[in-house]
Amino acid sequence: MIAEANLASPPGASPAQIEKEEKRPANAEAPEQRDLFARAQRRKLPDERKSITHKFSIGGHEGYIIVGMYDEGEPGEVFIKMAKEGSTLSGFMDGLALSISIGLQYGVPLKALVDKLTNTRFEPSGFTENPNIRYSSSVLDYIARWLGGKFLSAEYLKPRAASSEDMIHPAISSPAVNAGNHKPIQSSSGGGTAGDAPSCSTCGMLMVPNGSCYKCVNCGSTSGCS
Repeated sequence: MIAEANLASPPGASPAQIEKEEKRPANAEAPEQRDLFARAQRRKLPDERKSITHKFSIGGHEGYIIVGMYDEGEPGEVFIKMAKEGSTLSGFMDGLALSISIGLQYGVPLKALVDKLTNTRFEPSGFTENPNIRYSSSVLDYIARWLGGKFLSAEYLKPRAASSEDMIHPAISSPAVNAGNHKPIQSSSGGGTAGDAPSCSTCGMLMVPNGSCYKCVNCGSTSGCS
């Protein structure tokens, strides 16, 4: 018996510790695990609930966001349906919607999910038909900003300022052409550059926020604003 206890106990354990381990029930859990499972109670939505459906289009790719809500108006489930069924993107969105729904029902704050999904970049991306979100860097970015603007704060609908490494750095002129000109080129002070700013369709430069749209400081073109 002592030999078996020594094998099951950590090296250097005293006889008192070995005896304590023998008396401990086999199904005993650590206190922090019990606390964790006590808090993780899933709150399912009622069988009949209110919902809101939003249609979106990003770079020509259409889809729908369906949000089921609790009685107090908080979101409890999300469905994302892309117009092109059977595609990889459609399957990915189904899995994402399920993950978001389970997280919301287990008490994960919507803000935590939205903050993690905004600014993601992958195709399809581009201009949208939503006047409040003129450009989106991905479908995830659009969904997160729409959810944030609808249920959290209108701040999620505004163009976001980029970090210092995302700012536009003009190309350095060739020394052979401008050997005597060492003055740095100053960018326009009309506003900061958005982290999801599109490229200008006319000259290819990155655009800057101009109200709810974007403007090119190089050629003056806009993304649809007057």
